Amino acid sequence: MQQNIPEETTSFVGRAAELARLAEALREQRLVTLVGGSGVGKSRLALHALSTAQPGVGSIYWADLWPLRSDELLAATVADALGLSDHTPRIPLDALCGWVADRAVLLVLDSCEHLVPSCRHLVGELLTACPRLTVLTTSREPLGAIRETVLPVPPLTPGTEALALFQQRAEAVGRPLREVPEQRLAAELCARLDGVPLALELAAAQLRHHTLAETSDRIRSGLDLLDDPGRSGPGGPSGPTDSGATDSGATDSGATGSGPPGGAAAGLSGPGEELRRPARHSAVRTAVGWSHELCRPTERLLWARLTVFPAGFDGGLAEQVCSGGPLTSGELRSCLAGLVNKSVVTVEGGRYRLLDSIREYGRMWLRELGETEQLATRHAAAIVELSRQARAEWPGARQQGWYERIEELYHDVREALRFLLASDPAAALELAGNVAFFWVCCGHLYETHHYLELALACTEGSSEARTRGLWSLGLARVLHGDHESGRALAELTRREAGLARNEEGLRGAAYLEALAALLAGRPLAALATAEAALRDTGRAPEPAFGSTLCRLARLFALTGAGRLKEARREAEALRRECVRLGEYWTRSYTDYQLALIALFEDRPGPAGAHARDMLDAKRRIGDRFGIALGLELLAAAQAREGEPERAALAYGAAAQHWEIVGHPQRGTPEVAPLRDEGQAAARARLGDAEYEALFREALHADRDEVLARATRPAPESRR
Repeated sequence: MQQNIPEETTSFVGRAAELARLAEALREQRLVTLVGGSGVGKSRLALHALSTAQPGVGSIYWADLWPLRSDELLAATVADALGLSDHTPRIPLDALCGWVADRAVLLVLDSCEHLVPSCRHLVGELLTACPRLTVLTTSREPLGAIRETVLPVPPLTPGTEALALFQQRAEAVGRPLREVPEQRLAAELCARLDGVPLALELAAAQLRHHTLAETSDRIRSGLDLLDDPGRSGPGGPSGPTDSGATDSGATDSGATGSGPPGGAAAGLSGPGEELRRPARHSAVRTAVGWSHELCRPTERLLWARLTVFPAGFDGGLAEQVCSGGPLTSGELRSCLAGLVNKSVVTVEGGRYRLLDSIREYGRMWLRELGETEQLATRHAAAIVELSRQARAEWPGARQQGWYERIEELYHDVREALRFLLASDPAAALELAGNVAFFWVCCGHLYETHHYLELALACTEGSSEARTRGLWSLGLARVLHGDHESGRALAELTRREAGLARNEEGLRGAAYLEALAALLAGRPLAALATAEAALRDTGRAPEPAFGSTLCRLARLFALTGAGRLKEARREAEALRRECVRLGEYWTRSYTDYQLALIALFEDRPGPAGAHARDMLDAKRRIGDRFGIALGLELLAAAQAREGEPERAALAYGAAAQHWEIVGHPQRGTPEVAPLRDEGQAAARARLGDAEYEALFREALHADRDEVLARATRPAPESRR
């Protein structure tokens, strides 16, 4: 069973009846939606149910939808959650349906409320095409889909479950409630907060700084004001208590109260929402608003500014984007720690996050401060600058770290691109081009294609960014299998680079043309193109992106043309340079070629060693397409070495990765005969039944576990 569900970082309390109903619904129904108000614990209920799920429910995949601002990349986001790295021209929804097919899969779509119509359509298409798929969604309202089972998620029972949660969280902040009077007061507080978990968590966090009596009195007065229609304006718990929001350049630089001008009726989402919400939302608004009021002015300002991040963030990026005015670097770090202590910001794996309701409240304040566009501009500028560093340092020792960093910033890059396409298309084009090589490697081909087309369509004139954008789009097209379009874009790239006398652009165009020729089975044409580019553009300063790619294309072409001694010398020389630089992407393909050459020369031992080195590099940078290629060569080497069981497992693992990238098998044409030979040899040694059993075991195993198993060297005694 595979699963990518988040880890539970705090204890789970109560909900036995809801857990039982959810388990029964998931056994009997194919679409289940957990519905409840803000902060009631829908996501946590789903997470705990799946964390304790019994074997046999199939593979579990969790897709966070809350970072999405619109539905244009909804299917691509779900594909990412399933670990797909589709290299076909299909739209993401078709790729999803094709991959899930008849697999037993439980898919969770978390936070659908802002994308209800699109989620309804997506789920309908998936359930129709995939007979063994079950979908669990969380939302503030039902999807309205056919045969949807809706399970309301109520607040915790105030006298028992809510009190138990509050007591556990109070103890976690160092304020255990041992005395009977304290427990009675806590029970009263839980009742006043309607048992809403988010409200209870925020209230318990305040015990770090206030007594239980102070906390209870403040929340009681806040709820009383909300219950009184005449007191819902300024001065209530969700309205300014002092002078309201001030300009960020002023001395105070933030709100001195706990809510925006307009009072409690503004709620969390804007004027008018109060009349359409259940009464229990008062508890959430009061808890969030009171937490805001108890923050220092600079903490409130940071809270508002942190909402610029669409998903998780780290402290360094927060400092880069959100500092300014009274938020000096030191003050920002202090404020961030304070927000964590107040449970406004959560920490998971060293990264920070705002929960949805808290983010909504902060965004409202950011609008009141007049900083929404300013923060979006700063955020986008920071992401563009990071992308420049990533591209500049791609050939060197920081390459692996940049692959990890760009993947970590995936939602930030998309948010920056969305903003820049409307405000600064030239910067959007630069950003899309800078991250393209990272994204296509890590499986975001559709997003690469999507944003590059948009950015190229709304920019004009010659520039280095445009040259890179055309090249990147051409690369995405070639990897999607559209070689003709890739060649056309290679020619456009060459034309743009020639006008600008951009030698790196000319080398990039040559690589793109050579790559298309290699994949089409024309190694001599690829060799001529690569050698001409390396000759005609002169010697580039090393290491250089374009020249490295052309050298790699020449190496592939030499092997494809049967010039194995030249290819081996070229591969060994290029590999030594990569090792010296600490670079992995190019090095992995030199190992691929060395493994291929060794197989052609009937040296299976070295072939297997190079294939393992390749796979280690590809695993480091998250290249599923490259992993599929490497597993096939490893399997061929194992079959040659008389290890049919290991070969069958490696072929099954390769087949799984080919499904992940959307192809039965790919690679340059000379690999196909080795594949056929290795599979035939393993079958002959094992028999069809045993081979198929091992193959299918690997095909349906956890992808990372089977990769580790397949690449583990054989014991010395068996060599």
